[in-house]
Amino acid sequence: MHIPTWLSPALLGAGTGAVALVLIGFNWGGWVSGSTARRMAYDATSAAVTDRLTPYCLERARADPRSAELIAELKAANGYDRRVVIERSGWATPPGSDKADIALALVCGQALITHGS
Repeated sequence: MHIPTWLSPALLGAGTGAVALVLIGFNWGGWVSGSTARRMAYDATSAAVTDRLTPYCLERARADPRSAELIAELKAANGYDRRVVIERSGWATPPGSDKADIALALVCGQALITHGS
């Protein structure tokens, strides 16, 4: 079997082009792998749910008779302890759930400290 002489440079060019296309696409073209796309979708969904439930958390804080006491405790706490205060209060527990949402507790706690109740 005889291989035409033009085939070798054509295959080399096609292979080089494919490698260049992949490198350019993933580095500068915005391409991502399936696992990265899933992680990005999860992060975006989590952020959207947290943003949507933050007013609910703030309203629960305002309606709670222990609000002043817990907000004082929240302002006295730092970092991780702030989240724990919000989680224990029940303000960051979404409707239909039996446990607090960590991201919601962080955002709600920050909003309560920044804007008060």
